[in-house]
Amino acid sequence: MTQAVTSATKEDIKAAYLTAEDLKLAVSLLYQAYHDDPVFMDIFNSEKSDYEQRLRAAIREELNAFWQAQQPMVGLYLKEAMVGVACLNSRQDGVTADRFWHWRLKMLLGAGYFSTKQMIEKEEKVLAEVPMEKFHILSFIAIHPLHQHHGFGHYLMAAVNTLLDEYQDSEGVAVYATSEKYKAFFSDVDYEFIKEVAVGNVSGSLMVHYRSQP
Repeated sequence: MTQAVTSATKEDIKAAYLTAEDLKLAVSLLYQAYHDDPVFMDIFNSEKSDYEQRLRAAIREELNAFWQAQQPMVGLYLKEAMVGVACLNSRQDGVTADRFWHWRLKMLLGAGYFSTKQMIEKEEKVLAEVPMEKFHILSFIAIHPLHQHHGFGHYLMAAVNTLLDEYQDSEGVAVYATSEKYKAFFSDVDYEFIKEVAVGNVSGSLMVHYRSQP
């Protein structure tokens, strides 16, 4: 059940596609959300002193790649303030794990060859296990730390589901949940557990939301 949103009414909350001006703030939100993510800590070697710099660079270039490929990225706003963001992509719409040459070049410069290679292998491994042919993957999702546990995540996921109405060929949305907390959240918003998938030294849950049939 969606929790009540404190100090806000439904009229104060809206979802909208990100604009170019929103990207920098979206990178900041996602960086905070994924800083302690087990998969990213493993891929970018969190024990190294430049971990944070490389993680931020990787997220920035991922969003730039999505933006250039016109992939759906949605922000959740409390009045004028962005409190959440979700980024989807579909290889059917031209964004493959290899991305394009300039993205890979920037990733190599910012994140390093080994981490870039692991990022690509991680996505390929997860996508190979999705039991759908045409689908979107929820690559990133975040709620601002000050606005967590107030129901905003449910509003954001409702916006993600609404996006499917614009992609009639998409069978649904897949997500890779790397903690029990995230697995419980996605289960609560009608995502079905498919299987455990190991990426490097970390194991996570592949979960799928199938689009509603008319």
